Amino acid sequence: MPEDKTADRKPHCVWLYTEPAADRLDAATWLSTTRELRNLGWDVTLVVVGPDGPDKVRGVDVLNISRPDIYFLGQVIFHFKAAWMILRQWRNIDVILFHQMSVIWLMPLRVLRLFSRRRRPLFVVDTRTLHMLPPDQETLRDRLRRWFYILMDWLSNSLADGRLAITKRMAEVLNIPGDQLWGVWTSGVDAEQFQPALVDRRWPEEGEPVNLVYIGLQHYERNLMALSRAVALANQEGMAFRLILVGEGQEHEKLTAFAAQTGDLIDVRPPVPHAEIPAVLAEAHVGTLPFPDEEKFRVSSPIKLFEYMAAGLPVMATAIVCHTDVMEDDYAFWARGSDVERLLDALRDIWQKRGSLQEMGRLAAEASNRWTWAGSASNLKAALEKGMKQTSSRK
Repeated sequence: MPEDKTADRKPHCVWLYTEPAADRLDAATWLSTTRELRNLGWDVTLVVVGPDGPDKVRGVDVLNISRPDIYFLGQVIFHFKAAWMILRQWRNIDVILFHQMSVIWLMPLRVLRLFSRRRRPLFVVDTRTLHMLPPDQETLRDRLRRWFYILMDWLSNSLADGRLAITKRMAEVLNIPGDQLWGVWTSGVDAEQFQPALVDRRWPEEGEPVNLVYIGLQHYERNLMALSRAVALANQEGMAFRLILVGEGQEHEKLTAFAAQTGDLIDVRPPVPHAEIPAVLAEAHVGTLPFPDEEKFRVSSPIKLFEYMAAGLPVMATAIVCHTDVMEDDYAFWARGSDVERLLDALRDIWQKRGSLQEMGRLAAEASNRWTWAGSASNLKAALEKGMKQTSSRK
């Protein structure tokens, strides 16, 4: 088979996202970055879960592949269809980008390169999160999933052409070999999408409560119950706070039950479409990130942090590296621990400085311009092109 010539076409990346992009709050990672990569001169086929065929999600062209809602078998069917699509475009693909869930299904395709003179496509694994649940909270399915990801990370280090990570700390935790790590690219934000929150927000006047907000998964490990208890205690001390929790998760019912005991201090809401998030943030005066100092959070780059900042919110956050690596003190309220008392100390700080919230929010919005999806896409593009060059030079 003759080597195909690629000099006269854009580099082509097939990117697999094994979730329905329209339903996920973190889908901007794939949708916004795909749009920006295309703007930077790449041809990107973003494959997502949905009714088979081309589609447009949040203004981004995607290719839907259906996935039956059957445990394990659904993944088999989805990846079989994805593999068939890849085989049909084989000669025109430079990079196949995917996460750990897809490793076991796609790596066999890499063997096909051994029977072809073509040196591509290259198989690249991108890791953006670790298994979240603590062992004492896991079901049997959760434990199987955790061990599956450990195995997939080992296979990725052994078999993938290259690897990407959300942060340098993530790459270190996964023990990615230096010559296999093509680069890191953090989360980001489309700042203009959150401009309405800056315009529509009304800051609290004397005697009015300070509205806190959290948007995201409501799982036990996110520490939202401790935050809720701290808010209740702050109000008992004579401060005035209201907490808005938007999302779903294993602790949603417990949080709802606790909120019912506090009157209207805590408002637990179901998830909202991504387009409605700026309106929710416009109700708030401070964004919150009460995550504990655990490895799975230390290695992360939380999208919601950048969205809070772009919406012009000061941020109350635990002083862990995924937050301190990003934020500056002039728009942050630091909790020096994730227990109720340390979170309460941070609330006391907010209450003392409530007259400065608007100015702190302005500084946060300015700082968000350094953390855009355009910048993340530029880092991803540089990593892919560096890896392509390295693998070519090895041949």
